[in-house]
Amino acid sequence: MAGIRDSIDIKKRRLPHVSRRTLLVGATAAGGLAIAWTLWPRDYAPNLTAAAGEHIFNAFLKIGDDGHVSVIVPQCEMGQGVTTLLPQIIADELGADWRTIAVETAPISPLYTNTLVVDEDSAAFTPRSMVPDAVADVRQWARREWAVRHAVMLTANSSSVRMFEGPCRDAAAQARALLMMAAARRWDADWEACDTHDGYVTHGAKKLRFAEVAAAAALLEPPKIPVYRAGSPDPLYGKEVTRLDLPAKIDGSANYAGDIRLPDMVFAAIRQGPLGATRLKSIDKKAGLASPGMLYVVEHERWLAAVARNWWAANRALDIFAPVFETAGTPISSDRIDQALKSAIKGDGYRIAKKGDVGGAMEGRTRIGATYAVAPALHAPIETRTATAAPDRGRLRVWVATQAPAQCRAAIARATGLDENAVTLFPMMAGGSFDACLDHSVAVQAAIIALQVKRPVQLAWSRAEEIMRDIPRPPARAHMAATLNAAGGIDALVARIAVPSTTHEFRDRLFDDSPPDVAQRAAAGAPDAAAVEGALGGYAIPHVAVDHCPADIGLPTGRWRGNADSYTAFFTECFVDEMAAKAGLDALSYRVAMLGEQPLLARCLLTATSIGGWEGMLSGSAQGLACHSMRGSHIALMATARPSDQGLQVEQLVAVVDAGRLVNPAIARQQVEGGLIFGLAAAVGATTDYAGGVATARKLGQLGLPRLAQSPEIVVEFLDSDRDPGGLGEIGVPVVAPAIANALFAATGRRIRRLPLAAQPV
Repeated sequence: MAGIRDSIDIKKRRLPHVSRRTLLVGATAAGGLAIAWTLWPRDYAPNLTAAAGEHIFNAFLKIGDDGHVSVIVPQCEMGQGVTTLLPQIIADELGADWRTIAVETAPISPLYTNTLVVDEDSAAFTPRSMVPDAVADVRQWARREWAVRHAVMLTANSSSVRMFEGPCRDAAAQARALLMMAAARRWDADWEACDTHDGYVTHGAKKLRFAEVAAAAALLEPPKIPVYRAGSPDPLYGKEVTRLDLPAKIDGSANYAGDIRLPDMVFAAIRQGPLGATRLKSIDKKAGLASPGMLYVVEHERWLAAVARNWWAANRALDIFAPVFETAGTPISSDRIDQALKSAIKGDGYRIAKKGDVGGAMEGRTRIGATYAVAPALHAPIETRTATAAPDRGRLRVWVATQAPAQCRAAIARATGLDENAVTLFPMMAGGSFDACLDHSVAVQAAIIALQVKRPVQLAWSRAEEIMRDIPRPPARAHMAATLNAAGGIDALVARIAVPSTTHEFRDRLFDDSPPDVAQRAAAGAPDAAAVEGALGGYAIPHVAVDHCPADIGLPTGRWRGNADSYTAFFTECFVDEMAAKAGLDALSYRVAMLGEQPLLARCLLTATSIGGWEGMLSGSAQGLACHSMRGSHIALMATARPSDQGLQVEQLVAVVDAGRLVNPAIARQQVEGGLIFGLAAAVGATTDYAGGVATARKLGQLGLPRLAQSPEIVVEFLDSDRDPGGLGEIGVPVVAPAIANALFAATGRRIRRLPLAAQPV
């Protein structure tokens, strides 16, 4: 029987970064470190640039003499609507006219550090239960300090509103106070008796436009404690205002990295070898340079780039160069991946979470078990990896979509030998990302090519390159085992999950610039709590244990929309459904009976089944359920799906969500709908096989993605709530696959335990 290792085992445990490599201190060293870092100067002023007639109020907003309000957004816009949500929060608190709001991308600055992601990562990777409170507190503090000093401006974890609602509201409140102070001086009035509304400062019948007092207001000192607006009869917060990025995206004027055009610019295409420890061995240089339109060739130890007058010429030339790569070790293949997962789940694991006495509860009782598997999941954004780089008298300018701008700039600087201050990064909108833009390979490659050819270069990966070099969500395998009580409910549950230690790989790549194969080998065998996050679900089961069995699959893996919850929810929700059937109980009542500690999730589930018309245990109902909580939000999904002559047909998805206060209900609905479609894609496809170290798919059409005609009717309802906002970008993803799988069982009586959903055995 497989052994269990406590995940506090220091010999094997990989702890998270708080320095360039690792800085985790014990209680005795904590005092000295705290004193040293407290005395370290850290006065961060806004590093914004003001245009003529524009006045900087703080790190989040500027106001112009013409009345426009520029909101500084420190997160990557990749379709989630952050360039509307944060401005909407600021405009509401400021009392601004929505028609005057403009948006700017934030520069790299410690003031925009996403400490929420740092805190959540800290909780996931070093649970407080594993160390004394004093040490855990110091570790959390040290991580925050390190993150601020390194300007870790991550866009991740559905955190944009959760992290920046408070700072944006404070910034708006302080600016509002300054505007009222400046107006009150003109009126010889008490500034606290003033108010703001629709871009005016008001005092009784008197009013002044923001434009008239902005210059004077920007010179004043705000109150130390923000004074918030009492309220508005017509608040912007909670209103379905039109997205600010929508007009430009509709008329084509929105700029992405591939839209940048510079004088004397050339275009590059790239060819990289198989995944793993791969090196460029040889090319046919003479034949390649003779290709029409070719200008330069750039050889790197890991890749080959062709530079031409246009991208098509560059991409065609790559075939003529006929690059030959050599890869050390056993080539990555789907068979090797499956075998590694099977071996890992049979081997020793690390107990990441536990409640009650699982061993005692299961001893001498009949265990019911099931094994599930999920394939690697690709990001597959519409925009392939693209970056534009331009040398400029010893400096370098780079345009790229990135979810971690400071780390992207640092990677470029290290790869080129430039000082970070010599690299100017222009963060662009992403045409989809799903965490793919946490990888900075294309920016580094473009920078190296531009410096070598001494001209502005735009590098775009081909679709084939995008698929073959994608660092996917990890494949995983789970064995779920349970014992039931006399009433048929789950008394004890053990989830053993074999999956790579993706978090450690990701952190080594992001903060240390480790090549994917190097990071993958370094992380192999390390316990990773984040790799099994979400496996507990919200069910009140007396005895529970979750084990991580690190799998060395050879394939580098990374973050993906929903991360571990996207497969752990599949394991848990499918298994709970199986236990309900085993007990001869209705899947809805079975779940609700175990959700006594999660009333919000239970309410979502009851509402979804009411809207969808749940038919319970009726034979052939073709209805399936799943529910999940993550990032402060709760969701329940009822799916109607059945097999047909054309394959799997998902007829309807009914989702009910409790995500706290909604800044913009329309954007919230878009995010959940997008998450459901994204989850549907992963349920039926979004994957590839691997052979000889490369993905076998080359085109989007080979990924098994659902077509528009296969998209179901989608119903999304939000429960009214005054809770703080929860995350919305990921919550729709985890529930789709299990709900559909459970619906197929209801329709056919056959369980499918593999993703993508298929009939083959696990």
